[in-house]
Amino acid sequence: MLAYLIRRLFAAAVMLVVIVVVVFCIFFLVPRWAGVDIASSFVGKQADPAAVAAVREKLGLGDPIHVQVWEFFRGVFAGRTYAAGGEVTHCAAPCFGYSFRSEQAVWPVLTDRLPVTLGLALGAAVLWVVVGVAAGVLSALKRGSLWDRGAMVVALAGVSLPIYFTGLLSLAVFAFGLDWLDAQYVPLEQSLTGWLGGMILPWVTLAFLYAAMYARITRATMLEVLGEDYIRTARAKGLREHTVVGKHAMRSTMTPLLTMLGMDLGALIGGAILTESTFNLPGLGRAVLDATRNQDLPVVLGVTLITSLAVLLANLAVDVLYAVIDPRVRLA
Repeated sequence: MLAYLIRRLFAAAVMLVVIVVVVFCIFFLVPRWAGVDIASSFVGKQADPAAVAAVREKLGLGDPIHVQVWEFFRGVFAGRTYAAGGEVTHCAAPCFGYSFRSEQAVWPVLTDRLPVTLGLALGAAVLWVVVGVAAGVLSALKRGSLWDRGAMVVALAGVSLPIYFTGLLSLAVFAFGLDWLDAQYVPLEQSLTGWLGGMILPWVTLAFLYAAMYARITRATMLEVLGEDYIRTARAKGLREHTVVGKHAMRSTMTPLLTMLGMDLGALIGGAILTESTFNLPGLGRAVLDATRNQDLPVVLGVTLITSLAVLLANLAVDVLYAVIDPRVRLA
């Protein structure tokens, strides 16, 4: 197990380096090939040539791409100093870049927004796993029944309806119409009840989409597993139905669900852009959306790396959990 974890962590580190190089090429090399001056996007279209040249020198945008990548990695571990003429800006480690749009380092922006996104993603994940898996299992066990058809119709609606529609509809009904819930986000450190009240609708809206997909996948997988020989053998031996389903069938059913959960949760940690925008949550999704509008490339790069790291770690956790859930899986 330890050797497997070391190999996977090393592979994840290599993959992260590759992602950084690719993202740097997309953000800083491809525009240069297209004749776009990246420095002008940092200072505005109406900036004078002297200001553009100063930003180009300060950020090292004129350096070769391998030099820029090296300076980025060095800044993550040792900090970085941006200097042009007599103006010096220091970015303390870990330095994920410096935004000259907002005049602040990228890392504090990420750490301020990450707890909001984590709370949204983890809370919604608990809801969609519990509701989606339970609905899928019941639909498989009661195949062709009224419950099965009704649950799959609701699941189809959940997959089809976009988040910004269900989010705005839930706000109009439960927040502004019935006044049951608060539409205003309250930081957790200010009030626990206020934070919970402001997160219920985002959780339910986001979970509605994913629970629908998980219900359909669970139903299809469970129906396939229930037809396997070892399930018929377990029933023939006189085992109770809840033992057959819970102890034997669910082990095989959870394997594809774990794969989906790792990918979905890892991607959501990088920011649920539509949900955060609909409910005005100050998370990573809103940060990258605002940065894209303002052409703030360092923030976009930082969020991209956070997302990549989250996906890599989520996949590693899923691979380890395979062996815990299904004893037939061996980590080598």
